[in-house]
Amino acid sequence: MNIDFFKPIDFEEFLESLEKSPSLLGNQINTYVKGEDFPNLEQVKVAIFGVVENRRDSKADKEYFDFTAIRKEFYQLHSGNWDINIADLGDIIAGDSVDDTYFAVKSVTFELLKRNIIPIILGGSQDLAYAQYRAYDDYGSMVNYVNVDAKFDLGNTDAPITSTSYVGKMVVNEPYNLFNYSNLGYQTYFNSQEEIGLLEKLYFDAYRLGEVANNISIVEPVFRNANMATIDISCIEGAVLGNRNISPNGFNGREICALARYAGISDELSSFGLYHLDYLEKSKNSTMLVSQILWYFIEGVIYRKNENNLAAKNNFLKYQVPVQDDILVFYKSNLSGRWWIEIPYSANFNNKLEKHTLLPCTYQDYEEACNQTIPERWWKARRKNEL
Repeated sequence: MNIDFFKPIDFEEFLESLEKSPSLLGNQINTYVKGEDFPNLEQVKVAIFGVVENRRDSKADKEYFDFTAIRKEFYQLHSGNWDINIADLGDIIAGDSVDDTYFAVKSVTFELLKRNIIPIILGGSQDLAYAQYRAYDDYGSMVNYVNVDAKFDLGNTDAPITSTSYVGKMVVNEPYNLFNYSNLGYQTYFNSQEEIGLLEKLYFDAYRLGEVANNISIVEPVFRNANMATIDISCIEGAVLGNRNISPNGFNGREICALARYAGISDELSSFGLYHLDYLEKSKNSTMLVSQILWYFIEGVIYRKNENNLAAKNNFLKYQVPVQDDILVFYKSNLSGRWWIEIPYSANFNNKLEKHTLLPCTYQDYEEACNQTIPERWWKARRKNEL
């Protein structure tokens, strides 16, 4: 780990608030403090760091990154019944160029992934998610990416990367590691029909804001299959954040925390980014909400079921459902009650993926199959495998 990338935290203003109770997170997190050594990463499960960068965001009209205020609220939360080691590595300061910042984020994220540490990235502009994604380049496997955002961020792939085109760059730039992109909470009026059509053509997943808000549990299987996830803070209601410049429609506080917990509880998810924090106003309400999003993500990590190992899968119940000309194979976990559906092997199957793939699904998908309706996610996954 190149510690020269990081600026340590001035911890003085935190000390008085942390004297209330030893169970406060600030007393338990191994923090990179000014004047002290860099945290020992042995036995660490989650590592937090900020990135002070927003130069490729056309909306950025300020360089205000109040990660200190977010940390102050986060450190004052109680940890709950957690048995986990957390480190706070400080902040990556913007490099001489944006590409320099990308390199630092990619390098740090890769190093943490290699150590089986889950990085939580506090951003700056969301094009930093591209650097987060590129950290997976050397792993030899495809990436499933879930983005909680009002926009798809496909953008113009012929133009230089921005905070509104980074997903398009993931699709078109080598190495081609992006297997699936899922957008949760998009608002149609913020996305062109061309982008919506392209998403469908690529067999990616998209869930409208109202669809998710009406039944938030429908997206749990989407997170369960994700390798990386990000949240654009501007997908939250402007009134909730106390920011008039953010859309009045979006997720409320309870919903966004539930989504963060779904991300944390995913056995596959290995990195998490929270971006556009520079959009936050200087209000206690907004920084408290961000700190609670972080808390719920980590709590999700605590309650992972580790159902991706062979021993757990040997205890799954298997159901075969004839549907039209196919036989759909479902699995149910005896441990959690969650469901999966098998994606059949194809001769044209992407050779970076396992031959036998289990796609997370819902009990409702199983019920629909019993009623002779093929689940849409199964159909999309199969089509991607045959391309």
